[in-house]
Amino acid sequence: MTTTADKRATFRALHETGCFVIPNPWDVGSAVALQSLGFKAVASTSAGMGWAMGRADGAVTRDEVLAHLAALAAATAIPLNADFEGGFADDPDAVAANVALCAETGVAGLSIEDSTGDAAAPLYEFDLAVERIAAAHAALAGKGVLLTARSEGFIRGRPDLEETVRRLTAFSEAGADVLYAPGLSTEIEIATVIRAVAPKPVNVLAPGLSVATLADLGARRISVGASLARTAWGEFLRAAREIATTGEFGAFERGTKGGDLNALFAGWS
Repeated sequence: MTTTADKRATFRALHETGCFVIPNPWDVGSAVALQSLGFKAVASTSAGMGWAMGRADGAVTRDEVLAHLAALAAATAIPLNADFEGGFADDPDAVAANVALCAETGVAGLSIEDSTGDAAAPLYEFDLAVERIAAAHAALAGKGVLLTARSEGFIRGRPDLEETVRRLTAFSEAGADVLYAPGLSTEIEIATVIRAVAPKPVNVLAPGLSVATLADLGARRISVGASLARTAWGEFLRAAREIATTGEFGAFERGTKGGDLNALFAGWS
């Protein structure tokens, strides 16, 4: 049986060399399916989880996320990285307390972002953002959980590469193990961030570039965010819309066979 300690050790080793894709399931079934395809680790998605619950991204509570993470970790034998949003608190001490709770779910890693949720001031003030990462790092001391620090400017209306690099560099110095700036889209932007925080590993949100290209740039980890969930919802809505508007059921021909799904999940239950 794979233990939590095993998963955490494996996750750290994955970040030492090479480049790997860490896809994002939104529930236990999708996590099990991704494991069956041979992925070496998975990461939760706050948006995917919210949509599965009939809510918008960011509209789930801390305790709901903790329960979700515990379920994903228990269902899979590979490492799980938690999208822990902003730590569900502003104050560094409160972030630390919540991060400690997250570690108890069995995750191998977790991310903390510098987004405030306030459109008028979308990023935490620099010093506070750094203090929050330092507090998260302290809360994880001795637990083996990998800390990813995210700077959200490129997806929160503040696409400033110089400021993003300043923040990620400071987050690295505050104890982050992995750095991540979702929304980087060009090879120049990605390479600039990777060089700035080297030798710390960088996670890249798949920007339309191939795995081979991102690996050549020096990316260590590639995530897909809510894109798999969006893809699943897209096909579901297209099929349902076809029924509602035309009375036809042609989309069902593209569905996976029930027997295949039963066989997949029977093997993991």
